[in-house]
Amino acid sequence: MNGPLLLAGDRLAELALAPLTYPEVGASLRKGPLPAGYGHLRRRAVVGHGPDALDRATEALLGWAVQRGAGVRVVASSPIVLPAVVADLRLGPGPLSLRAPVRVVDVVEGPRRRGFAYGTLPGHPEAGEESFVVSLGEDGAVTFTVRAFSRPDGALARLSGPVGRRAQRLVASRYLRSLGSLVQGS
Repeated sequence: MNGPLLLAGDRLAELALAPLTYPEVGASLRKGPLPAGYGHLRRRAVVGHGPDALDRATEALLGWAVQRGAGVRVVASSPIVLPAVVADLRLGPGPLSLRAPVRVVDVVEGPRRRGFAYGTLPGHPEAGEESFVVSLGEDGAVTFTVRAFSRPDGALARLSGPVGRRAQRLVASRYLRSLGSLVQGS
């Protein structure tokens, strides 16, 4: 069975066996430059202040609430982000939605820095990785950083050119607003 007839559980089982579509696994979380040969994205915003805001941000981030709050439908193999969890992300209306399957490649669980990165799987329009990290600064500010490297991995993505890059930046900005709203409670 394949295509739209796959049930969510079958689709997630299929994704769990799929290979990542890029070799630089974990690079979006490492310090230093992102890998060459990809488009790079980095967005950052202060979303709150203090340890309680860090905890609220972490809970939202690791519960997929940031993606959902940005208008992305999430069907995941776990309700919380853990290493190796797969998700079938959907952008757009109903049956016309764009599928973006991903696998969580790493989770950060420090006292002042928390988050995760996911990498693309076959069927995603891009090949690369995106990380979502919240950190508590010395001044008490809680900062949310979205960092990604990607390149087109399908005809649609290649044809979209600069429009595809703008769409990626737009979605990243929506992630920032989503978490800001969730942390502030508005």
